[in-house]
Amino acid sequence: MSAQSLRTVAASAALVLLACAASPPAVAAKPRAAAPNARQEAAPMFSAERQTEHRGEHDDLLSAGLGLDGLRAMVPPAFADAAHPTAAELRRRALWANWRGIADLAPGGGYGELYGSLARVQGREFSAFASLPGAHQPHRVLVQVPDEFDAKKRCLVVSASSGSRGIYGSIAVAGAWGLPKGCAVAYTDKGAGTDYFDFDAGIGVRADGTTGPVAEGGLAFTPDASEREASKGVAFKHAHSRDNPEADWGRHVRQAAQFGLRSLDRAFPKQAPFTFANTRVIAVGISNGGGAVLRAAELGDEDGSANGWLDAVVAGEPNVYVEGARPLYDYTTEAALLMPCALLHKPLGAMPVAPISGDSAESFCTYAAALGLLGDAARQASTEVRAQAAYERMRGNGWSDDALRAGALSVNFDLWRAVAATYASAYGRFSAAQQPRTRSPDQPWVRYVYSAGQVAPGAPISERAASEAERAAWWSDASGIPPGAGVYLFGPNAAQPEQRLAPLAGLRELWNGEALGEQQPERGLALAAAQQRVRKGIEATRAAAPRKDLPIVVVHGLDDGLIPPAFSSAPYVAMAREAGAQVRYWQVRNVQHFDAFLGLPALSARYLPLLPYVYEALDRVDAHLDRDQPLPADALIQTTPRAQGQALKAADLAIPR
Repeated sequence: MSAQSLRTVAASAALVLLACAASPPAVAAKPRAAAPNARQEAAPMFSAERQTEHRGEHDDLLSAGLGLDGLRAMVPPAFADAAHPTAAELRRRALWANWRGIADLAPGGGYGELYGSLARVQGREFSAFASLPGAHQPHRVLVQVPDEFDAKKRCLVVSASSGSRGIYGSIAVAGAWGLPKGCAVAYTDKGAGTDYFDFDAGIGVRADGTTGPVAEGGLAFTPDASEREASKGVAFKHAHSRDNPEADWGRHVRQAAQFGLRSLDRAFPKQAPFTFANTRVIAVGISNGGGAVLRAAELGDEDGSANGWLDAVVAGEPNVYVEGARPLYDYTTEAALLMPCALLHKPLGAMPVAPISGDSAESFCTYAAALGLLGDAARQASTEVRAQAAYERMRGNGWSDDALRAGALSVNFDLWRAVAATYASAYGRFSAAQQPRTRSPDQPWVRYVYSAGQVAPGAPISERAASEAERAAWWSDASGIPPGAGVYLFGPNAAQPEQRLAPLAGLRELWNGEALGEQQPERGLALAAAQQRVRKGIEATRAAAPRKDLPIVVVHGLDDGLIPPAFSSAPYVAMAREAGAQVRYWQVRNVQHFDAFLGLPALSARYLPLLPYVYEALDRVDAHLDRDQPLPADALIQTTPRAQGQALKAADLAIPR
């Protein structure tokens, strides 16, 4: 892939002591048995705790005072000193970046009019590093407590960041719904996030988002000494923590909820203690965050009892893997190799964006055919025949036409390679690739390096050390998976197309355990060992059935081309129901994975946003808990795309009532 395509991704794609006080006031009984206070069972480890206040004309919890107009600005909030931004400046910019990375805020898109809220909510934030037993690195937790907290309702919304985003990566999902309703909102970055580490400078990210050297301590992510000595470039926590954080997503969410109760005790000591027995807890998330809250749904209390700590769950477009389904790594590595070719199959029709064409697209067809991935007949066939073979192979493996068409977005933005490289390192618990790029067992099978880039006219981008100003903005600006925010993904140097595409085959080999292309017996044992590590990591992420009496609503767009529902939501719902769980499933037509892309006119005329359905599902489970209203029924929602240039209307959404 070209360096220019990587730059496109960055532009387009895409956070104490307990107070003792009088007995709490009487509250409505929760529909479960009171459980012991989880903080007394096995107190989670919290460190670097902070408390900040967000009030006044130029600050608040939801947007740091930017409001809808400020979030719509095309240029991020500026730093007074680009190399040394303050914690407040970083927070404001992180909120700007995460709102724009998740929600469609464009005029006419309906946000703040048909659905969602950016009302000014004043209050306090409590944050910390949280550590799971045995983990190498902490995850971030943050709790927003509005001044107008509803002390009678005692509501806590808990969420995990979408994708691999930082601690504010669910602000548009959980914060926008919970804070205006008087609920506190707890977040976790679930062991991923934007706490990048610069090997060249020996500098990482502190608790407040500012950067600092290893020698000072207190960093959110610190690779071990041997890695720091041997490596260059940039490491990021999702890929390089060596914790396989996805395996613990549910525990991250539960720990965030525990920190939420701890923070409420500090915020309202006269009403303490806040416990899972007397505080309503609703979990919500989308994408990876949706998978995280479903993993949380299978957990009991930390003492090992079956008593529930959650009251309801809403999961949007969840990345969740159940036995018998295709995990993310399988279909991502398949898409990285075959989808660019399959999209040339003309009967697929018009794409939301033009698929890559010319030599670039043909090179994928040629390479896949040479590897034998398209069958013997395709080896000497035309590009048209090869495209049909790639299309039929993907259709046979469960991809729908709608998912393939929307997948063109991920092809054009080089997301398949970026995701596959990250998850291979995470699942295999590999260290960051070192230089020189060795083949030690702890090195990734495909030796990608992450680094700042030297841009020169007419020349490919090359690796270089990051500047102080670039490094200072990573925490606020990055999405958690490079490329983006000035960090690039560099593969082995190669001149020919087949050499440039070979790393994609290497990533696929880690799934199927078979060498693609030319057989090299000496690689067999090394590949088997690397594949075993990756497969073990994937198996550790497999979801189990949720608690039977827990209300769950799963919402998924049927045009999702990044996490197709056929591989995620549909098999999860089937598994959960077979186990006796009460799960409701909304399938929404004309909705793909990225609401934030709907600001592009061609996409807004074709697709609708997912967030309105997530908010509605939250309203419905809240009404169920408040007033014993029935949970929503399953629904196949027939939406109407708006005409290009027209504003979104309520009737277009066809939200079930």
